[in-house]
Amino acid sequence: MTASTGPNSLAPQAASPARDRPAPVWHVRLPVLLSLIAGMVDVIGFLNLKVFAAHVTGNLVMIGALLAGGYRTNLDQDVAVPSFVIAVALVWVIARTLRKHGRPVGRPLLFLQSLLLAGVVMASVFDGHSSSPDSLELVIDTILALSAMACQYSVLRLVMPVVPSTAVMTGNLTSATLALFDVISSHPVLKDSPRRLGKHMLLLLAFITGCIAGAAAARFLGPWAWAIPAIVSAGTILAVPGDV
Repeated sequence: MTASTGPNSLAPQAASPARDRPAPVWHVRLPVLLSLIAGMVDVIGFLNLKVFAAHVTGNLVMIGALLAGGYRTNLDQDVAVPSFVIAVALVWVIARTLRKHGRPVGRPLLFLQSLLLAGVVMASVFDGHSSSPDSLELVIDTILALSAMACQYSVLRLVMPVVPSTAVMTGNLTSATLALFDVISSHPVLKDSPRRLGKHMLLLLAFITGCIAGAAAARFLGPWAWAIPAIVSAGTILAVPGDV
C-alpha cells in the first residue's frame, strides 16, 4: 500500500487503516470555534492594542516596518513576540506535567485560554484602554491576549497536530484554492479534494466571521469587546472529549 495524505493535512503520511474513518465531530467543531476566536481576537487586538494577538507574523512585519522607517515601536509591540514565546514555553511545561501524570491536556489548555481572555476583559475594562501606547495597562492586555493565542496554537499542535492553522489563513486559502481547481478539473492533482475544500473553507469562513464580529464588538462595546471571544472560548472547553 502506498503512502497517501491524511484527512487533515496536505503532507504525505504513512498509510493507515484508520485514514478512511470519518473524523470525530469534535475534530471539525473545535477548529471552527478556534478560528472564530482567532479572528475576533486578532481584530480587537489590532483596533484596541495595535498588535496582532493571533498573528505573530504581522507583529514582526509591523515592528520591522517601524524600525526601517526610523520610527519608535511602542512598548506593547516590543513585548508581543517575546511574550508569545514565553507563553508557549509555559504551556509546554503545563502539558508535559499533565501528560507525565497521565492527565489529558485538551480541556485544561482550553480552560487556560478562556481564563486568559477573561483576564483581558477585566484588565481592559479596568484601564479603559489608556491613551498612552507605553502604558503598563496596555502591556498587560497585550501579554494576556498573546498568551491566550499561544494556548490556542499549542492545543492544536499537541492535540490535533495535523489540523490546519486556525489563525494564519494563508495556508488555508492556498489549500482551498488548490482544492477548488481540483474539484472543477477533470485531471485533479490532489486526492480527496472535495473534503479538503470543505475543511479549509470552513476555517476561512469562521475566521472572517470572527473578524467581522470582532470589529463590530470593538466599535460598539469598546473594552468590553473582549468578552465575546472569552465567552466563545469558554464553550470550546466542552467541544473536546475529556480524555484528550
